[in-house]
Amino acid sequence: MKAKKDPTEKKIKIHAAVTPEGEHAEELSDKQECDQLKEALAAKEKEALENYDRYMRTMADLDNYRKRAAREKADTIKYGKEDIIRDILPFVDSLDRALEHTDSNDAQAFRAGIALIQEQLLCCLKKHGVERIESTGTEFDPNFHEALMQVQSADHQDNQVVSEMEKGYLLNGRLIRPSRVCVCKNA
Repeated sequence: MKAKKDPTEKKIKIHAAVTPEGEHAEELSDKQECDQLKEALAAKEKEALENYDRYMRTMADLDNYRKRAAREKADTIKYGKEDIIRDILPFVDSLDRALEHTDSNDAQAFRAGIALIQEQLLCCLKKHGVERIESTGTEFDPNFHEALMQVQSADHQDNQVVSEMEKGYLLNGRLIRPSRVCVCKNA
């Protein structure tokens, strides 16, 4: 197959043949074409430099973002407990005040004060998603209870929790500590 010739190429040759200085005109045309190619190359080199500069800035921004995110994560881990600590500090103050009054002979008032502090602390924990697992009198559940003892009792059904040695707690529905219990086993 024959390749088609570019019509502009034909015109240049014809024009060169018509002019008495044909070689000079062709040389001028080549020089203009070379100048145009040099200008196009310079423009592309400038565009490539701009793209490279943009790339380097983007990489620097990404690196800075990674460092900032790591720093923020470390701060969140380090100071994430600040709210709950701030909410618990009043209970420490209340316990300090209660201990100052231990010299009085009114044990009943002291006990009531400690019970009030415990109730306030449980309300604070509930505010942060912590709730107690009530176990006494319920069916033993290994998902929430840890059996420490087995006893025989006519007052309780088989596999029922008789007493709690240690209360269990949930944090937003997830077990953080099981209740340690005494379970009834009737023969």
